Amino acid sequence: MNLPLLLNTPEPMVMVRVVTTRDRSDATLKTLHEEGVLHVEQSKELKPVERAAIEGARNRVSESLKYINEILSYIPEKEKVFLKEDLTTRYLRPFDEIESNTRSLYATLTDLYKKAAGLDREIKRLREDNRYLRPLSEASEEIDLNLADLSFCGNYLFSRVFVLPLELHRDFLDRIRPHTLHTVVATTENEAVVYVIARVEGKKVIEDAASDLGCRTLEIAPEDLTLKHFLGIVESRIQGLKEQLTAVTRELEAKTREHLAEVVLLKEVLSAESERLAILEKASEAKYVTMVEGWIPEANVESAMLHLKEAIDIVFVDVRAATESEEPPAKFNNLGPLRPFEVVVKLFGVPGYREWDPTPIIAYTFAIFFGLMLGDVIYGLGLILAARFILPSFTDDPESDNFKLFQRLIYTSSVIALIVGAVTGTYLGDFGKRFLGVSSERLAMVEAIRETLMDPISFILVALVIGIIHVNVAHLLGFIRGAREGNRGAMLSRAGIFVFQIFGIPFLLYSMLDFRIVPVGEGVYTVFGYLTAAGLVMIIVAAFMQMKGLGAIFWLFDVTGILGDIMSYSRLAGVGLATFYLASSFNMLADMIFGALSGWLPGVLGIAIGGIAAIIILVFAHLLNLALSGLAAFIHSLRLCFVEFMFKFYEGGGRQYEPFCLKPRTFIVVG
Repeated sequence: MNLPLLLNTPEPMVMVRVVTTRDRSDATLKTLHEEGVLHVEQSKELKPVERAAIEGARNRVSESLKYINEILSYIPEKEKVFLKEDLTTRYLRPFDEIESNTRSLYATLTDLYKKAAGLDREIKRLREDNRYLRPLSEASEEIDLNLADLSFCGNYLFSRVFVLPLELHRDFLDRIRPHTLHTVVATTENEAVVYVIARVEGKKVIEDAASDLGCRTLEIAPEDLTLKHFLGIVESRIQGLKEQLTAVTRELEAKTREHLAEVVLLKEVLSAESERLAILEKASEAKYVTMVEGWIPEANVESAMLHLKEAIDIVFVDVRAATESEEPPAKFNNLGPLRPFEVVVKLFGVPGYREWDPTPIIAYTFAIFFGLMLGDVIYGLGLILAARFILPSFTDDPESDNFKLFQRLIYTSSVIALIVGAVTGTYLGDFGKRFLGVSSERLAMVEAIRETLMDPISFILVALVIGIIHVNVAHLLGFIRGAREGNRGAMLSRAGIFVFQIFGIPFLLYSMLDFRIVPVGEGVYTVFGYLTAAGLVMIIVAAFMQMKGLGAIFWLFDVTGILGDIMSYSRLAGVGLATFYLASSFNMLADMIFGALSGWLPGVLGIAIGGIAAIIILVFAHLLNLALSGLAAFIHSLRLCFVEFMFKFYEGGGRQYEPFCLKPRTFIVVG
């Protein structure tokens, strides 16, 4: 069964096995990468590829990517960089050339990088010297020596400054005391600074003790400065170095920008090469041949294999259909306007290869539910603008296919909300009536629909009718699925539910409320009672067939679930009316504030201040209502599609088709 406007099935897939000689394996993978249709699987029949060679190649790629990322780290903020060359053209060049381009580009900036790194290291060293030498100077007046004397090693004496945790410094002093001539100890926060003068013969013992206790030896530049002189000028020296570093960083950023398009292109090429090498690890190799296998959509096989055979002179391609025991990945195959709602289906689960894809029917129902619950022209427009200009800032990659599909889902659902608002004359609730003197009756395009959706009881009845239809469509699909799979328990359960509803609703209304929904005699309603009991028996028997002993309990959930599922659709009216009444309440509040201020303050001043206050209330209150109502409409639409509908016939749990392919882009976000 394949009804593209209601239900769909994933695109047919075939297993393709590509075998070529070892020396042509790289070219084969690059061709498959460029073609972008092969979903690669782990090959199982031949030995693994030589991993040492792959590891070496991946290390080269990683090193080149490290260079590129180091260059890009000097771009301070995110920005779009438009590529000046086709990614595929550059990617198909030999990797040695790509690596050479990367190293050449990095070399042009190496001097500046080294200078910036050296300045940064010197600043850190000076800060560390200042941090530890200052308390040492304050601890003893005797220690105002030249810096060179603080870290000295001669023929007879040596000196060092050690830094260690405060709680270990006594152990350290005890161990080195027999070998030292003089020590000075100072503390800073939770660390101890120890200056040691000792004979050269004790140097190894002292250094071993320092190593055992985790001491650090302070690296002090051998400058011809006294300690106090150094401490007096160190802050100004650090400031000077920071200014130099800022200047070098700016120059580095400017030079980086000169080559930014080339850098970004190389990053994309290297990322694609890294992906290719990862796929190569899934390939298998015998002594002289390499094999890659995976799934390709049936419609793409001919063109992909033709391209492969044109590009590789020695290649064998084996194509076969999927066996019953295999589970190929599922490729969605929906019409363009319906594709955004694949996002909803994937949130529940990717369809199995031989399972229905409910995207088409989810598209209609989700958008309608969303539109009924939001149902306002201005809110619909506001949500469209938010999806276009605000939503991209909440994702790392606004150009990804999944984000663009989600964005289009919001656009479509918001358009339905806008249409519902136009039909019912709803513009920010009753804004037109309260502030413009234009009633919703005049604004509404269809008065009958406006009256229905503005009356709580009528709206709830409409929602329940929608629920009855939606839930029973799901049960019908569950019945058809049971018939396809030969699951008699599922078929009997769904048939019992239909019988129980068709005859049980009129029978219960007649027996409890004496209301004849069908104008027939009392004897017919007696027959309805027997048929209702028969439907109940069918549900109970089906529960035992499907769940054995547990069926004694679970049939109750099937029966009570009929009413519960349908009543759940009353949320359409609840959220829809709440959106309208909240908007109208905010309008009333703004009107009251305007009236109070304009009456309390004299003349034009009162009108001006009252108008400003009313506008502020309207803007912030309606933005809040838009956010809350939009979120509620989205969440409750998901719930109705998931819990009340898809659970009854759909399992999901399949694998998504993810082809091994290049992803050309027109720009990249960096920084």
